[in-house]
Parts: sequence; C-alpha cells; structure tokens
Amino acid sequence: MSDRIRLRGLRVFGRHGVLAHERAEGQDFLIDLDLRVDLRAAAASDDVSDTVHYGELAEEVAAVVAGDPVDLIETLAARIADTVLRHERVREVRVTVHKPHAPITVAFEDVSVVIRRVRPEPVVIALGSNLGDRQALLASAVERLRALPGLTVTAESPALETVAVTLAGEDPGKPGYLNQVVVGLSDLGPRRLLRELLSIERAHGRERTERWGDRTLDLDLIAYGDRRTSSGELQLPHPRAAEREFVLRPWLLADPDAVLPGVGRVDALLAALTGADA
Repeated sequence: MSDRIRLRGLRVFGRHGVLAHERAEGQDFLIDLDLRVDLRAAAASDDVSDTVHYGELAEEVAAVVAGDPVDLIETLAARIADTVLRHERVREVRVTVHKPHAPITVAFEDVSVVIRRVRPEPVVIALGSNLGDRQALLASAVERLRALPGLTVTAESPALETVAVTLAGEDPGKPGYLNQVVVGLSDLGPRRLLRELLSIERAHGRERTERWGDRTLDLDLIAYGDRRTSSGELQLPHPRAAEREFVLRPWLLADPDAVLPGVGRVDALLAALTGADA
C-alpha cells in the first residue's frame, strides 16, 4: 500500500532551542509531513471521514510547534510524529522539521531533522521445539523476543506438548514437540521481523537440513496485522495456520479473541479442526 498524503512548508512560530535567546525571541519553523494512509475507502466514498483531514491535522501539528518549548528539534519532530499517529488511519509518518534561522555562525540555507515512525501492528509468532531442553529453548527464545527493539510482547501462551508433524503427517515415533504462541505489537515490518526470527533460530542451534524435520527451535510468523503477502519465504498470514492445532490451541490461550486475518476466529477454526468445542 503506497497511498500518501503530503503536507509541505507548514510555517509555525515557536520557541525551541538550547540558547536562551531562542527561547526568549522565538523563530519560525517549517514542517513537512509525509503520511502513509490507505485511501481506497475515501476514493470510493468521496467522504472526508474516510481519510485524514489535513486541515485539522495541520492545526494539531501547529499547536505542538507553538506549544511547550524543547531544546532539540529532534524532540519536536518526535512529538509531531506522536500527534500524527493518533489518527488511526495513518500507518506511517515521515516528519521533517526545518530550522532555517538556527544559530549557526557560517552561511547556510537550511538545517533540518527527519524522523520516520510506523504504527505498531499486531503480530503472532508460533514457537516450537522437539530437540534438546525444549522448555529452556522456548523460554530463551521468548526472552529474546521480549528484548527485541521494535517488538512488544503483550501475551504468551503456556507451552503445550504435541505430536511431531512431518511431510507424511503425524509421527508419534518422532520426538514430541513443545509448542507455544507469542502475540504482540511490532513496528519493524514483516520482512525485518522475519529476519530477526531466523537470527534467533540460528542462535539456538537451528539447522535447516530437512523440511519439517526435527529442530531445536522453530519460529513462524503467523500474522502481521492484516497484511497479505506471498513472496519467497514470507507468506502472510501463514498459509497452513488454520490447519494446525499446535498453532491454534496455544494462540487461543494467549488471545481468546484471536482472529486469523482473512480466515476467521481462531476458536471457530480450532473447533472445526478438532470436531469439538475449542
């Protein structure tokens, strides 16, 4: 989704700066905004309530710039980004704060700070292990996930014992799995989050020598918001999640109201899969 709303050259008087005279005398600041917004609903309805009202947004941003002073335009830019992201339709914002009258002793045209902020989206990560100290491996992986910048873990299921699933189906002769699901919020984007998951797998001794083979640790990105992706190793939502009790059952324990995007409620999917009440 590449729809954008852009606002350029919003000029607002403010009193931001480290020096005393900047606070006392003030100066003009110029603000540029670049918003990533899904505009399909607005284009179809021709209704301003289906988009971001850029006039109202400009007034909100102007109030931030004219408000409480800060030392750094970096701080000012972050405050503006927070204000913009209060609009639920905005998925991402790029803020540029220009300080054309900055106290620089040599000739210059402009000085600015640019920041980018992304609205965190719900994520679902499934964990599994059937080799080594399974409980310790899962606990270590969850600890790494909780420490990962850009990911906030909001809930985790208990670890459940399950039968190994191979390309030929369930195989009770294989070492059993412990499976777990973690849910949270992330602003990393799905591809970067997937790279981080693969890195955590490798750090825990994962070797990819056999498809659906035994493994010390498996981390699957099940869902990232309502995104739909099917390219290379990244498919969202996970194409087999609705068929896997070892994903659905712990997911439901982590989030009783869970929904698999584009498919349905997890409790209903689990009931249909097992032929019993979830």
